[in-house]
Amino acid sequence: MQTLKNRLITIEDLIRNTEKQFNRPRQSVSLLAVSKTWPASLLRQLAEAGQQRFGENYLQEALTKIKQCADLDLEWHFIGPIQSNKTRDIALHFDWVHTVDRLKIAQRLSNQRPDDLAPLNICIQVNIDDEATKSGIAANALLPLAAEIAQLPHLNLRGLMIIPAKTDNVDQQQASFHKAHVLFEHLSSIYPGIDTLSMGMSGDMTLAIAEGSTMVRVGSALFGQRATTRHEGNVN
Repeated sequence: MQTLKNRLITIEDLIRNTEKQFNRPRQSVSLLAVSKTWPASLLRQLAEAGQQRFGENYLQEALTKIKQCADLDLEWHFIGPIQSNKTRDIALHFDWVHTVDRLKIAQRLSNQRPDDLAPLNICIQVNIDDEATKSGIAANALLPLAAEIAQLPHLNLRGLMIIPAKTDNVDQQQASFHKAHVLFEHLSSIYPGIDTLSMGMSGDMTLAIAEGSTMVRVGSALFGQRATTRHEGNVN
C-alpha cells in the first residue's frame, strides 16, 4: 500500500510542479490512472489514497472491476478501441470514453445511454501523426465529426485524445503535442463545453502538460511494469 500511495503522491507532485513551471493554473491537469491488467484490490488502495479516475482498455476486465468496486465513488474512463458490439456495455457502465473516432460508434453510444444516467462524456481520438497502424481520425476530419457528435442527445462532447508517434525525439514529441493543442483551442472556440485535452503518458507527461494537456493517462509510472504480456495499444 505504501509504495503505491507514494507513487501516487510523487506523480501528483510532478503534475502540480509542472503546472507551476509552465504557468498553468493549479489543479488544471488531472490524473487518469490507467489500471488495465491490474486487480481491483490495487484500485481500492489508490481510491483510499485519493485517486478517483481510472482508465480501462479491455471491456470484460473492466466490467468485472467496476462490479467489484461498486461501493466506491469512482469515475470510469474507457480508453481502448471500440467495436460496435461493445458500445452497449460501455454506454451503461462508463462515465467517459476517450476513443471515439467514428460517427457510427458515437450514435450507438448515445442511443444506448440510459435516460437516467448523465450524458456520457466523449473525447474524439485524433491520429495526430497520421500513423497507418493507429486508431483515430485525421486532424482535418475533426470539425465535421465534432459537429455531428455535438447534436447527439446523450453525449457530452468534452475534447480530444491523442497518442503521439512513439519516438525519443523531444522536438517531434513537442510538435505533436502542440498540434493537438492548436486543434483543442480551435474546437473550444466553437463549443464552450470543450475542456479536456487527454494527452501525455508515463514517459512524456511533463512535455504534454507544458503543451496544454488537461488530463494525463499514467499506468506504468503508477502501478509499475505489468507482468501480463498482451497488446495494449500504447495508451499509458
